[in-house]
Amino acid sequence: MAKMTEHTYKQFTTELEEIRSGVLQMGGMVEAQVTNALEGLRTGNLPLLDQVIDGDQRINLMQKQLDDACNHIVAMRQPAAMDMRLVMTVIRSVTDLERIGDEAKKMAKSAKRLHSAELSFAPRIDLSQPAQAALAMLHAALDAFARADASVAPRIERQDAEIDASFKATMRQLITYMMEDPRTITSSLELLFNAKAIERIGDHAMNIAEYVVFLAQGEDVRYAKSEEAQRGADKS
Repeated sequence: MAKMTEHTYKQFTTELEEIRSGVLQMGGMVEAQVTNALEGLRTGNLPLLDQVIDGDQRINLMQKQLDDACNHIVAMRQPAAMDMRLVMTVIRSVTDLERIGDEAKKMAKSAKRLHSAELSFAPRIDLSQPAQAALAMLHAALDAFARADASVAPRIERQDAEIDASFKATMRQLITYMMEDPRTITSSLELLFNAKAIERIGDHAMNIAEYVVFLAQGEDVRYAKSEEAQRGADKS
């Protein structure tokens, strides 16, 4: 019986390590999708954009596989404490990773429309800085997950605020372009669509960083800001 217990424990440890490494593998795939979508947007490389669109199915499949693995662990192992927090963090994180994959696919489709139409009146808007910041946030969040390091979250939160501010500035620029020259409306809307996708990628990376805080410290900080704001409003 002792041997069976030891065997079961080793199986459980292996299953936990598999879902942990699965998140990192999925994260690497998603990072590649975003990188390729941004490169395709910049260069008009249509085969690369098609690769991003087709690759979204692999991301969706991996999310399902990890969800199934987590459900199996909960049903068969009944994990407690830190192990249960890991399972919950994996379930939440793969949902956000799948949504980042969706944003990459949307960007690729939008980029195809921009470059295929050969629009002559595209505004000169450079999205490279917020795009690289969003990728850096995603990479940092995945690295924090790998190390169960909650200390990274405040830095990622600051980066998220910077990307949000960049999106608002881009939106104002594009609105000005559209008002001054209606010929830019179609291309401006596509660029705005991509800028919003970048902003959403930052939001999802921030979510993953917050899940890592829960994993490492058992503290759910997702709604801390809104609760603080509500308390401040109640006092006033």
